[in-house]
Amino acid sequence: MASSRRGFSVLDLARWLFLAFLLAFTALPMFWMFSTSIKTEFASIQQPPVWIPAEPTFEQYTTLLSPANRTGQQFLGYLKNSIWVSTATTVLGVLVAVPAAYAFSRFSFPGREPLFFSVLVRNMFPVVVFLIPLFILMKFFGLIDTHLSLILTYLTFGLPLSIWLLKGFYDNIPAELERAARIDGATRFQAFWKIILPLSTPGLVATAIYAFIQGWNEYVYARTFINSQELMTMPVGLEKFFTEYASNWPGLMAASFIMSVPVVVLFLVLQRHFVRALTEGAVKH
Repeated sequence: MASSRRGFSVLDLARWLFLAFLLAFTALPMFWMFSTSIKTEFASIQQPPVWIPAEPTFEQYTTLLSPANRTGQQFLGYLKNSIWVSTATTVLGVLVAVPAAYAFSRFSFPGREPLFFSVLVRNMFPVVVFLIPLFILMKFFGLIDTHLSLILTYLTFGLPLSIWLLKGFYDNIPAELERAARIDGATRFQAFWKIILPLSTPGLVATAIYAFIQGWNEYVYARTFINSQELMTMPVGLEKFFTEYASNWPGLMAASFIMSVPVVVLFLVLQRHFVRALTEGAVKH
């Protein structure tokens, strides 16, 4: 008994050490980013660097979040553009992925399996491979320098994984629930809307998080398709915004920290649904 308790304690200690390492690996960069953002410009480049500034200041945050100055107006414009593009991509991605995944899961039609796996073929290639073809396509339709070009592009890249994830989740929901509802007089759409859709909430949350983060962080296509400064999203806007003030590391870190906060908060709030969707939807029982 004593040896088993001692073995459990060692295993438990190893788990905690591993979790502590993961926490430090992910949290320390965020802490350093925030620490630098509240330093003065001189303190941010002093050697050796310090983790906690002696004279912290929130001047950079006040400047960035104030619409009364040109700097704040530009930054808030980039933030608004990113929120709009990411939200539109998320909503459209969910609206398209839900019926597509449900059709692959519940209906039998000729070529269903080849068509489903052909959806995933796009993920075999890096996104930069499609840069020139998509640029030519967007230019042909007159969508260059518009947010619609980014929304359509992000939708194309996010749909394969979203459909695959939701299909696996629908496969784990017993079809007998729909049959029982239809026996009681419900239509197929009513059975889907009132029974299947609420049960698939974790899968919807995971799909939404994935689509939002993809649209929020993407740089290459936003840098290529958008030319007007007032239409730039955050990743591209930060590059343009701080080119003139390359030495302003506190300002750059403050802007980067603000950009990171929505994604972190979104994941922390919805992580329970996200983990459940990955564990239940990715494996067919």
